[in-house]
Amino acid sequence: MKKILLVLAMIPLVAFASPREPKFKIYDFPITRVIDGDTVGFRADFLPEPLKKELLVRIYGVDTPEKGWRAQCDKESTQGLVASKFTQDTIKQAGQVRIAIMTWDKYGGRVLGDVIVDGKSLRQLLIEHGYAREYFGDKKQSWCK
Repeated sequence: MKKILLVLAMIPLVAFASPREPKFKIYDFPITRVIDGDTVGFRADFLPEPLKKELLVRIYGVDTPEKGWRAQCDKESTQGLVASKFTQDTIKQAGQVRIAIMTWDKYGGRVLGDVIVDGKSLRQLLIEHGYAREYFGDKKQSWCK
């Protein structure tokens, strides 16, 4: 009987801990800039002084190649520039852009979430077009192979 109660008590924890089914809150914050393929800045006037009135949102569940000095090879840097341009162009050409926030990122100073572009998930668009891979915090695959 104790084992059954223990299993039943753990079910909500397991369901809540699932990283692949996050809960988002959607906001109409304007995008201020694109950092790279999977990170954008948005205006955050709600932050108290003396904090900067901008937050970064890291697109949850994806990894795009790094660009510049953060890239591990020239191939990754080039792919990172292309992924960043895709994100920038997608947002620039959109009729409606909304921010979906899930939680604070583990590094602080940014949030995890998504950008909803004309009703479509930027996360999904990045994956569908080959600019990103699914990533949930495990060891990242190299973009240099």
